[in-house]
Amino acid sequence: MTRVSYPVETWGTGEVWFEGERLVWHELPRPPIGTRARARETPTQGGADRPPPLRSTIAGKGRRGGNGSVPRAEKLIHRLQAYFEGERLSFDDVELELDGWTPFQLAVVRVLRRVPYGEVVSYGDLARLAGHPRAQRAAGTFCAGNRFGIVVPCHRVVASDGLGSYGSLGLEYKKRLLALEGVAV
Repeated sequence: MTRVSYPVETWGTGEVWFEGERLVWHELPRPPIGTRARARETPTQGGADRPPPLRSTIAGKGRRGGNGSVPRAEKLIHRLQAYFEGERLSFDDVELELDGWTPFQLAVVRVLRRVPYGEVVSYGDLARLAGHPRAQRAAGTFCAGNRFGIVVPCHRVVASDGLGSYGSLGLEYKKRLLALEGVAV
């Protein structure tokens, strides 16, 4: 496993975790712990479990982890940084580690990765498009535990009566992401 941290001006520091060619985890950029509210200090987005332990950690450009996935991580980091600077990008080509996921979870991932930049769907729409029209609560639960922020864009899912929530990062973070994409919030 390889972990690479990356800075994004005005957003904070994020991390990507790779195992070989596949993305295992993406921590969205957030300010240092001392500069945010205590309620948001949990290290995972959306209340999901912690990422798996590392076997190989790298900290800077040009250094390679045991599995050689640093170039892939750096390529993704450049794209993520460009996204957070306002560039309209898609991440649907990023290979994800989805071993052991249920058919419902896989369907939700497929649908979410097709929600275009600057557009939103409701939790009900997400469930319906994933082939489970009465599973909007399950779709919300999936989003709350999403470990691939931006790559699987749960910030583009809203409640039928408002924005919904955004886990430990909070509603203001979700509003900021949507505003970055030009969605009126």
